[in-house]
Amino acid sequence: MTLKADLHMHTHASDGKLTSIEIVNKCKIKGLDIISITDHDTTAGIEEALTHGLELGITVVPGIELSTTYNGESIHVLGYFRDDSYKNKTFSKILKEMTDFRINRGKKIVENLDKHFNIELDYDDILRKAKGVIARPHIAKAIVDKGYDYSWEYIFKNIIGENSPAYVPKKNLSLEEGINLLKSVNALVVLAHPILYKKTSAEELMNYEFDGIEAIYHMNTPKQNDYYKSVAKKYKKIITAGSDFHGIEKKDNGHGSIGCVSLTGEYLTIFMDSINLKLK
Repeated sequence: MTLKADLHMHTHASDGKLTSIEIVNKCKIKGLDIISITDHDTTAGIEEALTHGLELGITVVPGIELSTTYNGESIHVLGYFRDDSYKNKTFSKILKEMTDFRINRGKKIVENLDKHFNIELDYDDILRKAKGVIARPHIAKAIVDKGYDYSWEYIFKNIIGENSPAYVPKKNLSLEEGINLLKSVNALVVLAHPILYKKTSAEELMNYEFDGIEAIYHMNTPKQNDYYKSVAKKYKKIITAGSDFHGIEKKDNGHGSIGCVSLTGEYLTIFMDSINLKLK
């Protein structure tokens, strides 16, 4: 039997729509054997996923997706934890500071929506439904639920997108700081979705202390997958694969569905060996 892994997905602990339990259930239905929860700048969804994964026979790799900046653009860094060092107090404090900023950022976006688009939302209600961490999908859902006649895609592109007057930038670590932070808690460090970066090539980023590259990504063509695999080989990096699932399904053109790409065979064996986990 060929084991399959999807190593990039998000729960409602950051900007996904589903709980950890709901995601693990979907992964079971999709026939995945190994998954990783990689929420943005938080590890809050990991424990629930680990417990439920054990119940369903799915190996859950603790993970995270850190937002960093380099060369004037946002570079995302995936971290896969070899042990429970993600519970480290210093690490947790840094993540909490990032979460607190997200909460204030969400409040400012809601205020800007009223100011620039006459869209009135109840911030406290959004915060309650988001369970403490507001990301843009939570705000988009609130706009739709309030009855404003906009599609999900239109909201992201024109109302809360980076070029909108309502948008508030994230507070990010530098790329080097993000990599060093993850390595300080014994994480395997992987460059997320290199296809998305416009100013910086994957080869330039490989000059930093990455252990791997997400060479297989749902937005890549087969030719692009092959290219990033060749970059990994050239720089002696491991290869990972991820759907970047957010739970938005057909409404979401920017992210994939669970298991739409997967890591298998030798690539999966190398990944598991790198985080000190044995394949079943």
